[in-house]
Amino acid sequence: MTTQVQGYTQLLESVPCNLCGANDYSVIYPARYDLANPKNIMASFRSSADEILVDQLVKCNRCGLQYLNPRLNQDLIIDAYSSGTDETFVSQAPGREKTFAKSLDFIEKYCPAKGKILDIGTAGGSFLHVARQRGWKVRGCEPNRWLCQWAKDHYGLDVTPGTVWAMDVTENEFDVITLWDVLEHVPDPTKLLRECHRILKPGGLLVVNYPDIEASVSKVLGRKWVFLLSVHLFYFTVPTILKVLEKNGFRLLRCKNHWQTLEIDYILFRMKPYIPWLSDFGRHVVKTLRLQHMQIPYFMGQRFVLAQKDKR
Repeated sequence: MTTQVQGYTQLLESVPCNLCGANDYSVIYPARYDLANPKNIMASFRSSADEILVDQLVKCNRCGLQYLNPRLNQDLIIDAYSSGTDETFVSQAPGREKTFAKSLDFIEKYCPAKGKILDIGTAGGSFLHVARQRGWKVRGCEPNRWLCQWAKDHYGLDVTPGTVWAMDVTENEFDVITLWDVLEHVPDPTKLLRECHRILKPGGLLVVNYPDIEASVSKVLGRKWVFLLSVHLFYFTVPTILKVLEKNGFRLLRCKNHWQTLEIDYILFRMKPYIPWLSDFGRHVVKTLRLQHMQIPYFMGQRFVLAQKDKR
């Protein structure tokens, strides 16, 4: 075992299945610790992270949930998310605003009154910005302090630094809670969903989007799928996302494909760790044609889930 591998494995912890609590699993992808960089962990846990999966991915033999085990220590993960800058992520704010505007069109069909909305893991605040423009009362939290400041400087939003437990929120307070690209990152999804249930009003809506590891594009690309990242601790499927929502008091209303709008050069840039030659060639072509900033909708296996808290 090399010094690099040894240094990384010392940071790991073993965890049971977050859905059913079992310690009975099969290995889907074995670990590749030789590719790990324990000195760069803080930089890895950012919104635009593109470090390929080096940890072991397993599947629970009892409930089917897929997750990293062992994985980086929970305290280390939370600390890493709070630090650092992410200029790459916020460079795509205009495209994200377009994506969120379309998502709100859908959400407002189920909640036309436009009440109070909480965005957990709000990153640079693009979703809250669009929601506020449309008449929602907005609040948000984000572990990364730099992103919180960017949201204030760019959008005039006061985003709470830290997790939802750092906020002063009361029971049955919100009409809608959103988790955009969040649930797969958190060390304990069950704990987070229980808190969402507590602070949502009866009949309130929960929005979750996540990368579906059983999507066709994931099956075709295998280990080259762009969402196979060490920052993704959980890999949900439609059956397992349904189970974890039901376990924590939510009823599924809709599940559909989630399309995002981003600049073509950014999409090609994110492809580089997986298909380097195609990324380099594509970026050269779009630069030659001066199309780097052209925004395009794309789908790489993400799902949009709308669920509801019991009305009683």
